[in-house]
Amino acid sequence: MYSLAFSILFVSFIILTLIVRFWLASRQIRHVLTHRSAVPAEFAEKIPLAAHQKAADYTIARTKLGLVSLLVSTGMLIAFTLLGGLQWLSLHVFQLTGPGMTYQLALLAAFTVISGLIDLPLDYYKQFNLEQRFGFNKMTPGLFFADMLKGALLAAVIGLPLIWLVLTLMEKSGALWWFYAWAVWSGFQLLMMVLYPTVIAPLFNKFTPLEDAALKQRIEGLMERVGFASKGLFVMDGSKRSAHGNAYFSGFGANKRIVFFDTLLSRLQPQEIEAVLAHELGHFKLKHIIKRIAMMFALSLGFLALLGYLKNQLWFYTGLGVDPLLLPAQGNDAMALLLFMLVLPVFTFLFGPLTSLSSRKHEFEADAFAAKHSQAADLVSALVKMYEDNASTLTPDPLHSAFYDSHPPASVRIRHLHAAAA
Repeated sequence: MYSLAFSILFVSFIILTLIVRFWLASRQIRHVLTHRSAVPAEFAEKIPLAAHQKAADYTIARTKLGLVSLLVSTGMLIAFTLLGGLQWLSLHVFQLTGPGMTYQLALLAAFTVISGLIDLPLDYYKQFNLEQRFGFNKMTPGLFFADMLKGALLAAVIGLPLIWLVLTLMEKSGALWWFYAWAVWSGFQLLMMVLYPTVIAPLFNKFTPLEDAALKQRIEGLMERVGFASKGLFVMDGSKRSAHGNAYFSGFGANKRIVFFDTLLSRLQPQEIEAVLAHELGHFKLKHIIKRIAMMFALSLGFLALLGYLKNQLWFYTGLGVDPLLLPAQGNDAMALLLFMLVLPVFTFLFGPLTSLSSRKHEFEADAFAAKHSQAADLVSALVKMYEDNASTLTPDPLHSAFYDSHPPASVRIRHLHAAAA
């Protein structure tokens, strides 16, 4: 009874999510196409019509590819759950490994490999067709597959011990396993924030100290004004993969470092770079990073508590096409993790605008911080160049943007900055 009800609920949410996402995508395509023929008035003197139309075409192409990806991922979700894919995979892995932790780790690894292979054609197409067509791809096929291999090895080296520990806690630490698992996961996330800048990121990109003495002095002056201590200023060779540009700071505690894409430095003036960095530092000084981490930890605690309940409910498995009693010696913890990971996005998608709303609030606050500690006009100028260089549409559909975009639309954001400068 409960199993059938959960199956119906799951299918209903899949259908609802598909309808909403296709509707939002169609709105986005129509809205961008409608405004393709003319640059918005506030950008008319700064962005050529050709660049505006390129951004429109790029946005539409990405949206259409996103719909194809959505259909593939939905088909994969249904195949793995209601059509018995996970049950089939579980049986075959069990036949090879027998019961125990080896089976559970092998099941998770097999699922990850299969999912990656299913995603690979679209990932390759996106990089070497879509990004290539619009002039953004700088990656070779060799680098693409080298990155994929490095990522897989890194996931195995870091992920398998973590998963082993979580599965051990699920099996042996009693009813509150989810709390102990949350503590382990939270500690792992904090450790990754410390290790990422100096251990993980250099495996994929080259980081060199910023050599421009004048720019370095300007940035150090900004950091002194706002009270930000950094382990260094670095330039990342982002141009070997993409023509997109950005700047960010990474690390945690005393390990913070500021990173500029080389593509960004080649395009922006020193005062514009300072303004962009002032925005990023605003996120730190206004405690946006801490707030996001706290929210992430709170949500993860809630989700793990929910999993702690669901993993003991027979209807959770049978309602998703899995018979957990078929192989009673194998344990269900890895299966519970897989099922929960697969179905959670289906039930949480409609809450996306709440996350976007919070993120946009932080962006407005960081922009105001930048306007206070640099020049608002410089940030506006930098943003316009970045919108043009990254082919970001200036005319997104408002509702589509509310669901998906962590940053406010260009016109709204720049209007706020002009008001701050007035």
